[in-house]
Amino acid sequence: MSSFADRTMRALGTSGMPRLNVRGILLYVLAVQAAYYGVTGIWPLVSIESFQWVTGRKTDHLVSGREADHWLVMTVGVLVTAIAAAMITALLRRTVSPETAVLAVSSAMGLSLIDVIYVSREVIAPIYLVDAAIQILFLACYAALLTQHGLSQPRGP
Repeated sequence: MSSFADRTMRALGTSGMPRLNVRGILLYVLAVQAAYYGVTGIWPLVSIESFQWVTGRKTDHLVSGREADHWLVMTVGVLVTAIAAAMITALLRRTVSPETAVLAVSSAMGLSLIDVIYVSREVIAPIYLVDAAIQILFLACYAALLTQHGLSQPRGP
């Protein structure tokens, strides 16, 4: 039986700092991102009126003039929801494959860039900068995990 001091030293490791449960933190960040993408993806599909009330009027329906024809908003909503579904699948399996990590990082990167570029061009409302900030927060979490703990080595067949 090991002593409390031995168990504490093993938990702290050689640096004297507590070991982080990197996998647990990664799954937590992915869960928050999946939830955020799920809500923001489904929202315009369920209530385009409230979505536009918060994010500003959209013009992607002007060809037909029908409020139900917001094709671009609906397309982005479906795609963001699909990304959330892939992330949720990884969470249910309690594993983050390289493909899931690329999806999480590249989607946050792409959405944040779109937000910043099109707000600066005054195409979309400044409220989208809030979304950009959230996306950048996801990126910062992933970057911190990678820089502090590195990438795991690939396993053989």
